[in-house]
Amino acid sequence: MLTVIVDYDSGNLHSAEKAFQRVAAETGSSSVIVSARPEDVARADRIVLPGDGAFPACRAALYGATGLFAAIEEAVTVRARPFFGICIGMQMMATRGLEYGETEGFDWIGGEVARIAPSDPALKVPHMGWNDLVIDRSHPLLDGIEGGSHAYFVHSYHFKVADPAHLLAHCDYGGKITAIVGRDTMVGTQFHPEKSQATGLKLIANFLAWRP
Repeated sequence: MLTVIVDYDSGNLHSAEKAFQRVAAETGSSSVIVSARPEDVARADRIVLPGDGAFPACRAALYGATGLFAAIEEAVTVRARPFFGICIGMQMMATRGLEYGETEGFDWIGGEVARIAPSDPALKVPHMGWNDLVIDRSHPLLDGIEGGSHAYFVHSYHFKVADPAHLLAHCDYGGKITAIVGRDTMVGTQFHPEKSQATGLKLIANFLAWRP
């Protein structure tokens, strides 16, 4: 089994690579590589899309890499390869992002990425640090993970899903903040699993073992 972490010059690839490779070695579930090559994505059994920075810049970088998004879309939406989006990589699954204007997303999961607006003015944006997960519905990605598990967030925008069935977990930050989304063979986390210690490593292990 091959897991490809997509390199499109956006994202903390080193940390993600180390976390996924550690879990893969411990579980014997997959080999893990980082690649910007469409041909590697095409042969992957699982695809991971990280992302740090602004939604429009990340989308432009991905679409600007010749053939890369086409290979991802073919693998995920046609051949149903499991997909894991992290932070902006998760946000790009939405219909649109509203950071610095409106930018089209993949439209794999309906909804938009809007700025966090906490009800408590004392809460700062970006939302940065540890927060407790609230589980909204069961999913193989969440096997062995309970409500109250800690995850590490760094973001100013979040994914407001159109269909509540696609919301797997959220956290409270002056209101409901989307933490995990999922549909079919696609999942995504707003937080960084590679920085979320035991919770993050368990999520990665569940993804590598997932057989949709």
